[in-house]
Amino acid sequence: MFQFLMVRMVKPLNPILIDFPSSFETDRLKIRMPKPGDGIVIHEAIEASREELKEWLPFAQERQTLEETERNTRESHVKFLKREDLRLLIFEKKSGRLIGSSGLHRMDWEVRRFEIGYWLDTRFSGQGFMTEAVEGITAFAFNELKANRVEIRCDTRNQKSRKIPVRLGFELEGILKNEDVGMSGGLRDTCIYAKIKN
Repeated sequence: MFQFLMVRMVKPLNPILIDFPSSFETDRLKIRMPKPGDGIVIHEAIEASREELKEWLPFAQERQTLEETERNTRESHVKFLKREDLRLLIFEKKSGRLIGSSGLHRMDWEVRRFEIGYWLDTRFSGQGFMTEAVEGITAFAFNELKANRVEIRCDTRNQKSRKIPVRLGFELEGILKNEDVGMSGGLRDTCIYAKIKN
């Protein structure tokens, strides 16, 4: 006679039920989820930085209207609440000005794996703001979201982006050759930097 053991499968918690702060601060920065009405400052920052951003980022290839940027901002707000994508806006505490955007993307909530992406308003470059922001977001991921793995992926040619994970002690795990199409139309190689829990 065979005995069958009933194994109860534990269903993973729906991410929408996971509570965590929607904002936090570092020494010089306030970092928070996008809110309705933020489109105007995001639009201004993108326009001021378009020439630099369009070399690396798809959204900077064509000019958006203010209305399109606001719509995108509101969609990001909803995705944050639904835990589908955690876009974050970066503000300088002293002036209150938006200086860039980052976030935790391509999440796997079961594994607790997150990927950090970022762009900076060109007018604020060279002051260490993005390094400070990414350091804060990395800590947020490990402390608040219980991350097991945090990644940063970037084009091998994007030296500014590559310097940030190196400064923060991320390990270069590898380079994926001909992994994606670059903004110029040719194939690009992608660096994968990562930090893991402990």
